[in-house]
Amino acid sequence: MIVVTGATGFLGSVLTRQLLEAGHAVRGLKRSSSIIPHFLENQPKLTWLEGDICDPYLVEELLAGATQVYHTAAVISFNTAAKKYMLHTNVTGTATVVDACLAHPGIRLVHVSSVAALGEVKPGTATTEEVYLEPNSQTSGYSLSKHLSEFEVWRGIAEGLDAVIVNPSIILGNECGLQGSGALFKSVKKGLTHFPSGSCGLVSVTDVATCMIKLMDSKISGERYIINAENWLYKDLFTEIAQQLGVKAPQKEVKTWQLLILAKLAEWKAKISKKPPELSTDTARSAGKLSNYSNQKIRNTTSITFKPIAQELADICRSLS
Repeated sequence: MIVVTGATGFLGSVLTRQLLEAGHAVRGLKRSSSIIPHFLENQPKLTWLEGDICDPYLVEELLAGATQVYHTAAVISFNTAAKKYMLHTNVTGTATVVDACLAHPGIRLVHVSSVAALGEVKPGTATTEEVYLEPNSQTSGYSLSKHLSEFEVWRGIAEGLDAVIVNPSIILGNECGLQGSGALFKSVKKGLTHFPSGSCGLVSVTDVATCMIKLMDSKISGERYIINAENWLYKDLFTEIAQQLGVKAPQKEVKTWQLLILAKLAEWKAKISKKPPELSTDTARSAGKLSNYSNQKIRNTTSITFKPIAQELADICRSLS
């Protein structure tokens, strides 16, 4: 039996589909409010368990008879107001999964972290798996939650857990809709006029799932892997999306300090309206960074050929037309 936490989420659902297509029986964990994607409906080899990832009794039931566990469940938010909830869910949830795996010898774990859990490097230098985060006052709640979640997995590994960690960059795919990374396409389609000065790593959701399965089926343990296809400037990313959608591309660069001012105003308005801010200080800082992630380790280990990002962008934009 294979277990997938967060099986209704963007990555979790695509991973679950790949496992089912390979003929595996899968048990998925979902929240009571989660909607099962249409492509996972009426799957005879897929069973569901509903509840909270932080509930040790539920997770114990979830892992009964399992040999492989993919932990994809997590709260993703750059809203500073969600920091406390995100830290609790992501860190406590991971600790609960790790403890349950340790209680069942023979279980192998693949834990989904993020490049947000990696540390800073000098400009012009590629970030590798050896760069560890040193949290400070400007570390986003999401980065901190992923960093501390990884600590729980490393703790488990030190106690004998057979586990691997993956650190995907920004994940793209039709299945995301207009939420998460899909919001980039929504913003450009509405007529985005400015672009941030930074860059980011990008990867197709199908490639992330494929790498996870390859790592699970290997004998590798106690390692982490950046999963990133290509690094793009936001200017080039937004221009490519605009061209694919047939709309005008943003023409003006917005500096990080300008974004930070706008973010402070947005967060102030959010406190009054009780709604999530349209822009957060964490997002503003991230958008101004020139990020460059190495994928050499995952390519050497899995021999994967990543889907070109331009092709992924074209496929997504075609689905939105």
